[in-house]
Amino acid sequence: MADKKDYLKEPSLGRAAREEKESNEIEALLEAISNTNKKIHTRDINIENLNLGHRSRLKSRFLNSPRRTLQDYEILEMILFYVIPRRDTKPIAKLLLNKFGTLAGVVFADDSALKTIAGIGDSIVFLIKLLADFFSRICVPQQKGEVHILSSWMAVVHYCQLTMGFKKSEAYRVLFLNKRNALIADEFIEAGTVDKIAIYPREISKMSLLHGASAIVLVHNHPSGDPTPSKEDIDITNRIINALVPINVIMHDHLIVAEHKHFSFKASGLI
Repeated sequence: MADKKDYLKEPSLGRAAREEKESNEIEALLEAISNTNKKIHTRDINIENLNLGHRSRLKSRFLNSPRRTLQDYEILEMILFYVIPRRDTKPIAKLLLNKFGTLAGVVFADDSALKTIAGIGDSIVFLIKLLADFFSRICVPQQKGEVHILSSWMAVVHYCQLTMGFKKSEAYRVLFLNKRNALIADEFIEAGTVDKIAIYPREISKMSLLHGASAIVLVHNHPSGDPTPSKEDIDITNRIINALVPINVIMHDHLIVAEHKHFSFKASGLI
């Protein structure tokens, strides 16, 4: 007959064995997780090193090549280095160019349109808006800190095409000028659809008084690519001119801009 004490020890030994087995299984699982994390970390480091190597080579090629040698996507790729410190920026650069067509189309794209692209967040939108503001400042030459609109007319046309010609919905901007035809204010009005925007002559008059303007240049875009004025464009131009008469403000021109073309009411004898 088995000793009573031995009999009582058997279940206890069984539990100990099970606990030891479970402990070993947990240790094995933890070790497997640790090894997996190490592999992932090593893979991430390798990818990061590859990206750093690619960036270094691309920068070197840029610095040692004549201007306009690299592809547009490579230029955009390098610009994005400064807001995407580790990831490969080439896919996002190519997505942006595929959607907006050109570097100018990317730089002057609407915020909402930019954010429809996967991977585009606030930091990239901020950088692109900063570039847009930078280029808009150097497009039109200054004389002693002033932008003289009429003496730099083609530069102004180019500026308006660059800043508005790529937009996918109609928008207006009004350039307010002083008596020397220097720019006082550049007011952008964006509240339209693909082919229509509401603009009110009385509001233009109020804004002219607010800025103390002596003259204005009205600008709007045609997303269709054809800057030919519609009947509505001609009508609103005449209504704004009439609204400005009582406050002694003149309209020098109404420009309609598209991506590669523009139409001048003044040059066409409509003003």
